[in-house]
Amino acid sequence: MKPSKMIVQAASAAIACLLPHFSANGQELWDPHLRGVNEGLAAGVLPPKGVYGVLNNYWTWVDKYDHNGDKTGLRVRALIELPEVLWSTGLKVFGADYAVAIAQPIDYTTLSGDGLPPNGRWGTFNTILVPGQLSWALPNNLHLKASLAVYLPTGSSSPHRLPSGTYLGAANGFWTLQPGLALSWLRNGWNLSMDATYAYNFRNPDTQYKSGQQLAIDYTVAKTIGKWTIGMGGYQENQLSDDSGSGAAACAQTGGCRASNYGIGPLLGYQLGKVKLMAIYNHGFHTTSDVGGDSFNLRLSFPFQ
Repeated sequence: MKPSKMIVQAASAAIACLLPHFSANGQELWDPHLRGVNEGLAAGVLPPKGVYGVLNNYWTWVDKYDHNGDKTGLRVRALIELPEVLWSTGLKVFGADYAVAIAQPIDYTTLSGDGLPPNGRWGTFNTILVPGQLSWALPNNLHLKASLAVYLPTGSSSPHRLPSGTYLGAANGFWTLQPGLALSWLRNGWNLSMDATYAYNFRNPDTQYKSGQQLAIDYTVAKTIGKWTIGMGGYQENQLSDDSGSGAAACAQTGGCRASNYGIGPLLGYQLGKVKLMAIYNHGFHTTSDVGGDSFNLRLSFPFQ
């Protein structure tokens, strides 16, 4: 999950997670990036020196689609609470502002349909460390940010460690490295931003399954007038390499199962004192070999000091 933009239109780290896959369909369980989580941010910018908090309250209701883009009958409903802390150090590294961040997502997921009884459970996702973010101010009102996020296999449950009475683990049982690159053009209240991350997933040591690598991009076109921000956001996620391990061969027999997702929707923000509120709705309009549908995110960002 990538963090959020602060009250000064800043973005923090590449922090992510949590939309499920099912084997024979691309990825062992969860996407490493939470779709559209960075929409509405000036993604190429870091805030001034200080410590900041961000809380994403993310609801999603999605259906499972096969490699032809047809629904399979499985449904997933999820609430994801994504608290983050960002420290903008005030240091300069290679001429760029430098920051670090940490996040610990918590999720409640329900899987139903296709003969399964509805079931739900709380759990913790992989802890996400961001050891570095570098943001450069460029000519012509451009800002560029490079980052690296590390997903630790610390979640409360995974495909190999399922709690009784549930069909889904709350986290991935493997490491993920996620470099990111973001670009923003900011002028006269306008924010045109693109925030791209690349997720390299390591093999799950328990299942010996290796999820394919993913490219995720969040887009923002927004205008701030006084305390209000209004605009549009969008996202895409594309799996760039095949899965490997037990069960992955079934995808090759059907012509390939690389996941892809696309969505778009409005966003509305308001500056309430030191707290920045941002409401973001996304409609998923194309999905293959993945779960896809609609989502709503209410993001709060604020300075601790």
